[in-house]
Amino acid sequence: METKRPLLRSCKLQILRLLVLTISLVVVIVLIIISHLITKGILVNEAVVYNNSNESGPVLRTLSIAHKTEVVQVNGSNEEEEGCKGYGCNHGPQTEMKQNDSGQSGQTVAVAIKPTRLSYMVSVLESTVAAKNNKRDRDLKHARMKIENGTMLGSTEGLHASLYHNLSQFLRDLLIKNNKLLTARERELKHARMKIENGPMLGSTEGLHASLYHNLSQFLRSYKVMEKTLKVYIYKEGKKPIFHDPKLSGIYASEGWFMKLMEKNKNFVVKDPTKAHLFYLPFSSLKLRNTTSHERMPTSRKDLERRLKDYASLIAGKHPFWNRTNGADHFLVACHDWAMKLTNDHMGNCIRSLCNSNLARGFKIGKDATLPATNIRSAENPVQDLGGNPPSKRPLFAFFAGGMHGNLRPILLQTWQGKEPDIKVFGPMVRNNKSKAKYRMYMKSSKYCICARGHEVYSPRIVESIYYECVPVIISDNYVLPFFDVLNWEAFSVFVLEKDVVNLGRILRAIPDKKYIEMQKRVKMVQQHFIWHKMPVKFDLFHMILHSVWNNRVFV
Repeated sequence: METKRPLLRSCKLQILRLLVLTISLVVVIVLIIISHLITKGILVNEAVVYNNSNESGPVLRTLSIAHKTEVVQVNGSNEEEEGCKGYGCNHGPQTEMKQNDSGQSGQTVAVAIKPTRLSYMVSVLESTVAAKNNKRDRDLKHARMKIENGTMLGSTEGLHASLYHNLSQFLRDLLIKNNKLLTARERELKHARMKIENGPMLGSTEGLHASLYHNLSQFLRSYKVMEKTLKVYIYKEGKKPIFHDPKLSGIYASEGWFMKLMEKNKNFVVKDPTKAHLFYLPFSSLKLRNTTSHERMPTSRKDLERRLKDYASLIAGKHPFWNRTNGADHFLVACHDWAMKLTNDHMGNCIRSLCNSNLARGFKIGKDATLPATNIRSAENPVQDLGGNPPSKRPLFAFFAGGMHGNLRPILLQTWQGKEPDIKVFGPMVRNNKSKAKYRMYMKSSKYCICARGHEVYSPRIVESIYYECVPVIISDNYVLPFFDVLNWEAFSVFVLEKDVVNLGRILRAIPDKKYIEMQKRVKMVQQHFIWHKMPVKFDLFHMILHSVWNNRVFV
């Protein structure tokens, strides 16, 4: 009996050791699996996103929050990008200030809002503005200290000291004088910023409907201050056809129309550059691409970048204004697909109004602005065929036709071509006048017009939809919307994630008829902001583009 007890204790000890070893192995395996899931971005968290279907109750989808990198499909290849930059990332809770329910004036409360495509972009803009304001204050304080402290200057600017009682003091005085010229414009911009942010509520809405805007009163204040304050200097340097030679038709016509109207403008353009708040670089990204290609083939992007570098060096050598801010108060308007990459290195510090506003490819919210792509058929009549059928005379539910560029459109075509009689999805149509007229007829007769991205994130179909009074259905995850900081796009358009294109019919049919009619009415109302006129009119596309650049100059 006594001999069995040690044996029994020994067996129990071995069993305990075996049990501990087994538990340890299980824990290690579980940790390995969890680590693998985190690396692949499989662990998800539910988040409320935009609701296209009805006014009550959120739509839920899952967002990856564990990964540090995401793979983005661009032009048929996988390219890894640092961080989670797009809308489909977890950016934390957001709040907005709402009037207290008690109705007492001046009392606001913080209210949680649904993270949507627009709210994410607005939050990035607000963060950018706050960071830039802090940096501006530090830079100005540092510059004033350097000038006022009487530091000996290293460069004598080619002047001989023997000719002056105190050459360093003379150069400091010149710097102070130049700084006063600079800060005069900065003071005007600071005053404009205060008037926009703290101005009174405006009694007249200028015929604009509040539901189309995030803050109509603030937009009107900013617009009025722009009309009274903004001055633009246009560089004369540069030879045609790349410079000062706008193309007014085609899918890249926006850059040409803006150039033409800006160079003829007398309200904003000044001849004295010291009075300017902004400096316009009048080149055509389309003609840069085409002209250089005709000179010698093949043409690489490096060749085109060199052209822009030479131009920037030319104006920097002839004028002091570029070097003063490294181009930060200069702006360009460009619609070609390559424009972002071509301007990244030598003009990346400028305010860039770009059609290809891809958030995942270098577009900077707060500094850059989105240029709406407009497909203009007639330079003589840019508003040709404007308008569409009323809702009761739109027998088609949804429509798309276009080239099979990129990865999304082939899926759209494969999933929806011929599947439902009132959803018309086609590939590229024949390029003749008859087919173009049929394309316009489809848009004018459809309730929803599908605007799916191709190789790039933007599409002229968005503005075409607005022209033909068809509710745009935007399927482009990383596209930054034109004038998103002013216009409430969710009031007159529908957003569908690229991964949900297979559910497109169900998503659109879930939208109540009443909501569709409201959106369609707002499409007609917002139309005025996307129209080119030979002689610009208030709130038209020329002024909206200029206002987006002005807004970035004032606040960033």
